[in-house]
Amino acid sequence: MSVATPALNDAALVELLALIKGADSVELKMTVADSAQRSALEALQMDPLGAQVRMVYFFDTPDLTLESHGVVVRARRVAQKGDDSVIKLRPVVPSDLPPEVRDSPLCMVEVDAMPGGHVCSASMKGVPKTAVQDVAGGAQPLRKLFSKEQRAFFAEHAPDGVGFDDLSLLGPIFVLKIKASPPGYARKMVVELWLYPDGTRILELSTKCATVEAFQVAAELRAFLSERGIVATEGQTTKTRKALEFFSEQLRER
Repeated sequence: MSVATPALNDAALVELLALIKGADSVELKMTVADSAQRSALEALQMDPLGAQVRMVYFFDTPDLTLESHGVVVRARRVAQKGDDSVIKLRPVVPSDLPPEVRDSPLCMVEVDAMPGGHVCSASMKGVPKTAVQDVAGGAQPLRKLFSKEQRAFFAEHAPDGVGFDDLSLLGPIFVLKIKASPPGYARKMVVELWLYPDGTRILELSTKCATVEAFQVAAELRAFLSERGIVATEGQTTKTRKALEFFSEQLRER
């Protein structure tokens, strides 16, 4: 897994370097083919009994209007940790964000780099005072999960005519997350297994690093995974997009 490969042309490399320079962090990630998921977990020697349970909820229109405009509305229930929420915008150019947004302690700008591509996103995060479960069950309106600053960020970037009341629940997705340093690798690695209602799974491996060390960490990580026979699947599938497409199809069928 690498941030930059020979497949990147000069223009793409210049763009990637500019995005990394303006970001807060870089996350290197890859998905593993279904047939190799078990062997990958065994090779990493990361104890699955240490997995954290998560329920991930997305909100969009049935035809994914927000997703088509680069806006993601998400909430999570996390075991032993509590609830959180986020409004995410992608792709973004960090220098184009208004100063009041870029300087907010709630805003995180991150470059996700995966085999064959990269994207920069800006996330406005929060800890809701209202339980995610109450909103998912219809007892409370969706806007209750987001702070005033998050709602303003949403209003600025959502397409005209689309508000929180226009969004439908997409999910939840059951997720198992392990975060540890596998034997032979000094950094923390995250393993996420997303379990979709139709029985399909996505296994994603990732690690975060500072922007100044992104290329070095990418090279080290690629070598570590290669030595253990762990390779990325062809045609990387993003967890969010698959979840949105799966549940939006269910909504349209109803």
